[in-house]
Amino acid sequence: MPEPAEQLQRLYLAGFELQTFERYANSVGVIRDGCVALLRATPTGLEMIGAPGWRMGDVLGVLVEKEGRQVFQAKSELVEATPERMETLRKFREDLERLLTATA
Repeated sequence: MPEPAEQLQRLYLAGFELQTFERYANSVGVIRDGCVALLRATPTGLEMIGAPGWRMGDVLGVLVEKEGRQVFQAKSELVEATPERMETLRKFREDLERLLTATA
């Protein structure tokens, strides 16, 4: 069973920035290349809360469809979900999932 401290260390060494958010007191944010995911501790180690998204200030922009196009949205703020951003997010999620499930 993975230890959260070991998982966080692996993420940090792989280039992820770790940050706490006042709004999400029971979680830790992991950030890289403009992407962000929230993690929470569980009896089986850290797990993602929801889906990763795009960092928009101090909040996570979620991927939604608006007027027939994909965008990241946080409240009324929108950021275009360009092919480059979508590829960055795909790689971010893939790396994050791999590192969370890795064994020492």
